[in-house]
Amino acid sequence: MTLSTEHIEISKFMSFLQDWDHGTKAIRHQILNDFINTSKGKTSPELELQFAQGASLFLTRLTAWLRITYMVGTCVTEQLQAIGIFLSAASGHRYLIEILEVGGILTLLEILRLKQLQEDAKQEALKLLTIIANAGRKYKELICESYGVRNIAECLANSKLEKTQEQAQILLELLAQGNPKYQLQVYKGLIALLPCTSPKVQQMALQALRTLQSIVKIVHPCVVDPLLNILRTIHYEVQYEDEPTSNLAESSPLYVQQAAAAKVIGIIIKESTEIAEEMFQLRVVHHLMIAMGNLEYASSQKQACLTLEYLIHTFPVVEEHVRQAIGESFYELYMKNPENLYLQMDSIQAAVLVNNKVNIPGSIEAAAE
Repeated sequence: MTLSTEHIEISKFMSFLQDWDHGTKAIRHQILNDFINTSKGKTSPELELQFAQGASLFLTRLTAWLRITYMVGTCVTEQLQAIGIFLSAASGHRYLIEILEVGGILTLLEILRLKQLQEDAKQEALKLLTIIANAGRKYKELICESYGVRNIAECLANSKLEKTQEQAQILLELLAQGNPKYQLQVYKGLIALLPCTSPKVQQMALQALRTLQSIVKIVHPCVVDPLLNILRTIHYEVQYEDEPTSNLAESSPLYVQQAAAAKVIGIIIKESTEIAEEMFQLRVVHHLMIAMGNLEYASSQKQACLTLEYLIHTFPVVEEHVRQAIGESFYELYMKNPENLYLQMDSIQAAVLVNNKVNIPGSIEAAAE
């Protein structure tokens, strides 16, 4: 680039900054849209070339305006998308540092909490936090140190759009991976979502817990009650009391979460005999058998069958109670191929499972290895 060309580019850039500095909200909105449409996917060198080696001057203006206006909702989505271009730019790590130095993480987390903001703005904030978390462990720790887990979990619980919920779930799982200092905090945050009234949120929390259980290793006792509550959410004997409702069974997220709960319980009891014993006191076998009888959702039946099979092989008292509850012939059919029992089960057998009265009292001991 010749000196004259360089001078022209610098003059154009200075004029651009003046347009921004003196522009109305409408003008800035147009500048943001033009930048977003023309700059997506650009690398750091390309952005510097576009702004005559002064891209950081524009980024500084973006972050400053965001801090001033995000509470009133002025072009928040567009501002976040524009900042995202800098954060996503290859070889643009210095942009990340510049954003963090002006409190970018705290601003993004605060955006998640504001009830007056549209969900598309929250989606963009979650995307930017995900980019930051992907930059390495120390950035995940910064997010967690800023009460990020709580804010993200609350955003997941309160959001109405599935896209926002999915983005929050992805971020929570990411914060637990390669982040040993805070992985238990994320784990507990997901457990706290299980009593949520939204079946979709419960389903997502369960999916994330399944992923994180192998990372966290330990099983926290506070997971027991929420899991069992989810497992008994759908009682088969009630389904036919409301015929229009039962017709929706196949697509109901309540069934999906029931299946997921059965699977998570199976993972947890294999890792902790103490937790398994606590679940016995809360009638886990009884509730697993109800799920096994849910003819409306095969996945619930399959996951409950597999989890109960493990308990039968591990705790002799479970075998005794289940055999007695369902009868010898049905028990033998079940143990012959637990994974595919749902393919052979008839309505009478399902009713036996749903109406079981199994209640294993007192302390139990695992079978000797």
